Amino acid sequence: MLTPTQQQTFQQQGYVVIEDMLPNAQLVEMQARAAEIIAAWDDEANRHIFSTHDNNRSGDDYFLDSAEQIRCFYEEEAFDASGKLVQPRAQCINKIGHALHELDPVFARLSRQPAFGAVATALGMQQPQIRQSMYIFKQPRIGGEINWHQDATFFYTTPSSVLTYWFALEEATLENGCLWVEPGGQRGPLRERFLRDGDSTTMAVLDNTPWPTQNQGVPLEVSAGTLVCFHGHLPHYSAPNRSAKSRQAYTLHVTDAACAYAAENWLQSVHLPLRGFTD
Repeated sequence: MLTPTQQQTFQQQGYVVIEDMLPNAQLVEMQARAAEIIAAWDDEANRHIFSTHDNNRSGDDYFLDSAEQIRCFYEEEAFDASGKLVQPRAQCINKIGHALHELDPVFARLSRQPAFGAVATALGMQQPQIRQSMYIFKQPRIGGEINWHQDATFFYTTPSSVLTYWFALEEATLENGCLWVEPGGQRGPLRERFLRDGDSTTMAVLDNTPWPTQNQGVPLEVSAGTLVCFHGHLPHYSAPNRSAKSRQAYTLHVTDAACAYAAENWLQSVHLPLRGFTD
C-alpha cells in the first residue's frame, strides 16, 4: 500500500500524506451521515462543549462515558453570553465521538476498508485495533484551536504503538485551520499522560521539553480525500477557523494488540469489541 519512499518519510518525519485515499462518493456519504446524526441529536439537557484549553474531564460523565457511545460536542464559542447559539446548530458542533466505527453502520463500513489495514501493516503494526473514531467539523468562524499535543498521551501502550489516521473530508488550508506538525518530532519524548481513575482525570507531566513554536511547525494543506497518518509521539496542532469555510475531517486512533494498553487510559473497551480493518 505504501511505497518505500512513503515508509521512509514516515520513519524520518513521523507522518505520511497519502492523497486520494477516499473517493468523492465516500466523502459525500460521510458528510451526509454526520448531518443526520446531528439532526437526530437531542441536546436539550446536554449542552456539552469540547475544548483542549482545559483537559480536566473529572466528573464529566458525558465525555468519559462517550468512549463506547456516539455523542456530539459543541464548539467552545458556540454560545453567546446569554446562552444562545451564535449560528445555526449544525454549524456549532465541534465533533461527534467516539465509537462511530463500531456503532454506526455507515462509519463502521467505511472505517474498516482493507486499504487502511494495509497502511498499518506497512508501518509495522502486527495486530491493529481501532480504539476511537471522531468526526471533527472545525466550524466556520468559531472553529476552535487544538493545542499542540501528542496522541500517545491519550492512548498509552508499552511499547508505544498508536497511529492516527486523519482523513480530510474537505479541503484543509491555512485559512480554515489545517493541521500543523513538527517534522521529526516523534523522536522526542512523550511530554504528558492523560490518566483516569474512576471519574477523575489528571494530566501528568512526563517531560518538560517545550512544545514546538510556529517556526518549527509545518502546515499540511491537503485536498479532500487525503489521509494523513502519523506517529503517536508526533506533536501536532491546528489553529482556530475564522474563515467562512468549514474544515471537516474524520479520525481513527489505532493501537497494536501486540502491545500492552494501559489500564489508566481514559478510553477503555468494556462492552464493544476491539477489531482491526479486516474483520
